[in-house]
Amino acid sequence: MDRMRVSLFSILGDLSGTSFLDLFAGTGVIGIEAASRGADPVLLVEKDARKRPTIQRNISFVQSKIELVLAPVERFLRNNNRSWDTIFLDPPFAFAEKVAVLDAACATPHLAPGGLAILHLHRSEAQELGPQGLTLVDRRAYGQSVLLFFRPAEP
Repeated sequence: MDRMRVSLFSILGDLSGTSFLDLFAGTGVIGIEAASRGADPVLLVEKDARKRPTIQRNISFVQSKIELVLAPVERFLRNNNRSWDTIFLDPPFAFAEKVAVLDAACATPHLAPGGLAILHLHRSEAQELGPQGLTLVDRRAYGQSVLLFFRPAEP
């Protein structure tokens, strides 16, 4: 995960002036890294309330504000009315609804025009994805993990 994270943020570069949404945030480390590279606002969405103390401890070291929403990603997306420049999705490998959540996350209003959605998944699943309305712009493999980078398809 560390090698993948370093590579991801080398690709993304400076995030100053951009917003960042971390779905399936886990411990919040991706969102924290985004904030350290200038993203503001940063929002973490994690459904497991038992992770709250760990996430809050982790984000307490960051100088910029990072918000945390404890809710299932699907419910958050139904209620969100904000656009995000970058959306990072890291669903559990066993999560069956990856394409549906990716599609929902990239629908209006969630992904800003020209925004970037990044999906982390197991290597064996990468060939099966073909989300509607998105163009795969990059693919990076790290051991058994793959990062897929999507932008909205041109009309």
